[in-house]
Amino acid sequence: MMNLGRTKQRKWVANMDNQIHNQIVSFIWGIADDCLRDVYVRGKYRDVILPMTVIRRLDAVLEDTKQQVMDMKAKLDTAGITNQTEALFVAAGQAFCNTSPFRLRDLTARAKQQQLKADFIAYLDGFSPNVQEILQKFQFRNQIDTMIEADILGAVIEKFVSKEINLSPNPVYTDDSKTEIKLPGLDNHAMGTIFEELIRKFNEANNEEAGEHYTPRDVVELMADLIFVPIKGQIKDATYSCYDGACGTGGMLTVAQDRLLELAEETGKHVSIHLFGQEVQPETYAICKADMLLKGDGKQAEHISYGSTLSMDGNATRQFDFMLSNPPYGKTWKVDAEKMGGKKDILDSRFNAYLEDGTQLAMIPRVSDGQLLFLLNNAAKMKTDTPLGSRIAEVHNGSALFTGDAGSGESNARRYLIESDLVEAVIALPEKMFYNTGISTYIWVLSNKKEERRKGKIQLIDATAMKSPLRKNMGEKNCELTLELRDEIMRIFMEMEESSVSRVFDNREFGYWSITVERPLRLRVYPDRMIPADTFKKAEELEQVQKAIRSVPAGTPTDDWTVFSNATKLKAAALKKIRPFITEKDPMAQPIEGEPDTDLRDTEIIPFTYEGGIDAFMKNEVLPYAPDAWVDQKKTQIGYELSFTKYFYQPVQLRSMEEIVSDLKKLESETDGMLAEILGGVEQ
Repeated sequence: MMNLGRTKQRKWVANMDNQIHNQIVSFIWGIADDCLRDVYVRGKYRDVILPMTVIRRLDAVLEDTKQQVMDMKAKLDTAGITNQTEALFVAAGQAFCNTSPFRLRDLTARAKQQQLKADFIAYLDGFSPNVQEILQKFQFRNQIDTMIEADILGAVIEKFVSKEINLSPNPVYTDDSKTEIKLPGLDNHAMGTIFEELIRKFNEANNEEAGEHYTPRDVVELMADLIFVPIKGQIKDATYSCYDGACGTGGMLTVAQDRLLELAEETGKHVSIHLFGQEVQPETYAICKADMLLKGDGKQAEHISYGSTLSMDGNATRQFDFMLSNPPYGKTWKVDAEKMGGKKDILDSRFNAYLEDGTQLAMIPRVSDGQLLFLLNNAAKMKTDTPLGSRIAEVHNGSALFTGDAGSGESNARRYLIESDLVEAVIALPEKMFYNTGISTYIWVLSNKKEERRKGKIQLIDATAMKSPLRKNMGEKNCELTLELRDEIMRIFMEMEESSVSRVFDNREFGYWSITVERPLRLRVYPDRMIPADTFKKAEELEQVQKAIRSVPAGTPTDDWTVFSNATKLKAAALKKIRPFITEKDPMAQPIEGEPDTDLRDTEIIPFTYEGGIDAFMKNEVLPYAPDAWVDQKKTQIGYELSFTKYFYQPVQLRSMEEIVSDLKKLESETDGMLAEILGGVEQ
């Protein structure tokens, strides 16, 4: 390879990889158009293409050891050994195997469709149980009859084993001496990239909603740096765990693994990492599990759980060293809420905390958006008994920063995370960073073992302008974070830089009190006004009330409801019924003690940083204008929000009139005096 610097070398390799990946994706996409067009609607192509891509990858990985597996199978059968799985895995050199007599390429020459069907099913049945689960999640067997009836199964297989495409980890050479590579081999990382790109294209073709997107590798690599680089010097010769509760195809886990191993090598440490994840979408889960199997560790694949992380937590008893996630946002979790007993009755300890006084802090957001629950799920899985604790990097949209009033589930979640001093930083990413959505996104960085300088503080980084345009848009994605840009963001983060794009705040600067300011009800009494006959059930009750009003001593003040109502000697229930008819609000009347005027009720937001707190705010900002006002202490709520606009907004300076007139004069000279009449009025 040419003598390139580290940065240039990585960029060169990345560009080469992208070319290869794009060629493979285009070829596979072409299979769909060539073979499936007249049989499947476009939205159903994925039902065939995705499982066939997985099958061909598994098949290619097993090709070199096929004969060893068959020999071992025959030997075990002869010996009458029924528990064969581990021995066959050893023979295959993988965490899976296929004991059928066929390779995928052996099935392409079958002339009769029914024979092809039988052989293909036998081939699928030959896979080990862990692969069978993958095929089941794809529901791939449901497609076999359709493809046989349309006479396209053989054509699809031939396309996937074509010499024009290589899904094997081994390179294809142009000659027998293996001196010149025709098609490079694909490592598992590259294969994962291809899976994700195929899914993205299918989602895009089907007009999937914005929430159904996959995280670009440039963003994932930044997230991996954020959780690993700060503790690079603390990495030991040890085993670590990494978790993603919305793992998709496992891309984040793969990148995290590679980055940790790379940093460990730089520091001369020998580490291993166990990957854990959970995915709710069946086919995506299947791809992720296949990817883990291909890494050569069957136990790794077993660490991928199927189902909803919220209502079916597959790792309820585990804690992890590192966690990365890009959970769905703007997406309902109503079904999960129902499975958990209903939104109001969720007692899951992940989503409920307790204050020092024992008060329960419910952190349940609205059912229309459950993204913060994934962040709370990760926070609940943090290790507390290790020197490193746990580090988390998670992507959210803007609503996680500010949605929800004080006391709401969203605000309470932020309160818990901030008051527990878990949030290290929030980084605003450029728009149009993701494939299927252009919305603003943010990376939250959490740690429960903050370094001393970060304790009690949160760093906000505005990286919205740090982007490099793509030569060609990838769906909505029109820009990327190059290695240089990621390095710059990391420098700002590591140095805790104070600048126009980075600010460091005390935790309390994001908190506030929401207080309810009341003013007393003031009523003037009009005793002569008519009380409707149907106010009371019995006519005699109305007569008794009217008599009581008439009996009020002369001179009893009508601007004081308390005094007047006492003078009637009526019971509270009767007074309550008649008051709307014989009174009117009057700011000059006497206040009714303890009874607020709802029309004058107001809510005030007071930052924790307001000197003197609530009392000082009332003294300075309210009482000078409303001396009778008071705070209803029972309604006071604590809230938290993080506003990038507040701290990073830069207003555009308006041009002076002189500049505008000067430009207009230049235009006038160019337009031969057409603006003279207009400018004449401006200059006067």
